[in-house]
Amino acid sequence: MIIKFIFFLSAGVIFWAMIGYPLIMELIYLFYRKKQIVLMNDLPSVTLMIVAHNEEKVIVNKLINALSVDYPKEQYEILIVSDFSSDNTDYLCEEFILSHADSRIRLVKTSKRGGKTNAQNEGQKTVSSDILIMTDANSILDKNAVHELVKFFGDRNVGYVCGRLSYYKSNNFTTSNEVLYWERDLRLRLIESTIDTITGGNGAIYACRNSLYHDFPLIESHDSIMPLYMALNGKRALYNPDAIAYEKTGDNPKDEFKRKVRMNRNIIHHILPDIKIINIFKMGWFSFFYFGHRTCRYLLWLAHLLLLITSIANYFNGAIYVMAIFTQIAYLLVIIINLIFSVKVLNVFSYYAMTVLAQWFGVINIIMGKSKPFWEKAESTR
Repeated sequence: MIIKFIFFLSAGVIFWAMIGYPLIMELIYLFYRKKQIVLMNDLPSVTLMIVAHNEEKVIVNKLINALSVDYPKEQYEILIVSDFSSDNTDYLCEEFILSHADSRIRLVKTSKRGGKTNAQNEGQKTVSSDILIMTDANSILDKNAVHELVKFFGDRNVGYVCGRLSYYKSNNFTTSNEVLYWERDLRLRLIESTIDTITGGNGAIYACRNSLYHDFPLIESHDSIMPLYMALNGKRALYNPDAIAYEKTGDNPKDEFKRKVRMNRNIIHHILPDIKIINIFKMGWFSFFYFGHRTCRYLLWLAHLLLLITSIANYFNGAIYVMAIFTQIAYLLVIIINLIFSVKVLNVFSYYAMTVLAQWFGVINIIMGKSKPFWEKAESTR
């Protein structure tokens, strides 16, 4: 009886994460009365923070891009936080600052390499602006990106606003499938934001009220932890699709796989990071959103393993278990065929398998004590 329960529970988690939750969210979006977003009329002071570790290839172009955004000079500063760079990043930043003395640009250097979150924590302590905007060194901001982020802070109850990361178009395996996955995720984010609050952001373009910034543990990523932190403290986290940043994906599956493993460096904790999340009476829509968009997705690695084990254990107990085994075998065959023959229409199946495998690597790294707050960047994204 327990084995059967685990079988259906595992199948349910996979179904809900990949099909059920997106479908029910579309239905809710059709009929639920959307919350109005109060737009900000005034232009608050803004600091754009760029965290960089050995980014000599892209840092000058990033600074040129940061200066080109449309925002009043007197209300806008650029802060580069160098995470103990050992290449020419610091020198290039210092030269750029000297040659643009009429602009407000600062460089802060960390005393040791501690990772992105540590650099953000250190850099924020030097910021006095109303709004703190974060962006990656290899991301290019749209001209109106800062304006679009800032205007969603009209309601004092809004603590965080995430923009839209758009990947440069390419026909390679990694980009085409990541774009497909990402656009699906952004659709869910738009619905969550319109109804109440989002459950996750992205590191390329987001903003928070400087007064609400919190020093998070270094293993954490703002993408995952900041919207959660806002919800737990009674603040909304919103998504504005008109605040856009552009970025390359990894040019090859190896780079993309490494990126996904890095994203899962704290996956076990984020299955249920705080017991308060299950209190739907206090957390409201966020409880439902987090379970469908985060908890079930973070459990895919375990759900697939348990589904396989319980399918085999129940092989002689009914046709549904036989069908489940053969479906999983067929899926593996599809992946093998695609690895050998590179059939384009099968790429989406391989990409999903890579995503689940990256979760497993993340879990193994956690168990082995190998998760770390910093990593080697994928050069093909520069």
